[in-house]
Amino acid sequence: MSKEKKKKNRFLLGALVGAGLGVLFAPAKGSETRKALKKKIDELLEQVKKIDLEELKVQFDTKIEEIQTELEALDKEKVIKTAKQKANELKVKGEELLDLAKEKGTPILQETAKDVLEKVVEASQEVIKKLETKKSS
Repeated sequence: MSKEKKKKNRFLLGALVGAGLGVLFAPAKGSETRKALKKKIDELLEQVKKIDLEELKVQFDTKIEEIQTELEALDKEKVIKTAKQKANELKVKGEELLDLAKEKGTPILQETAKDVLEKVVEASQEVIKKLETKKSS
């Protein structure tokens, strides 16, 4: 559908809605109002029949596909960014745990805290790697 035809259809729809509202709020008898409203509805139906439904369907399908593609990309980018932020936060907390173990604990606690930190970093890197691999595919 051309831009000019779209503008025309929008104008017609707006005019019909405006006319319908005008008829509803005009000081007239109920029977006259119903007749005028029926006439406007009939005009609207005639205009709707002129719309190329197949072209409209193709346009809607195209836009929906574009939106879905963008949403998928957005979600993947957000997930990777969030995963990287969380990985950094986990690493900091693991380092804090190791520092606390060094300051207050025994060598066994220190070794365990160090292992925890290494596992946190390793697991975070694996998650990010998987997400980035899925993003590129």
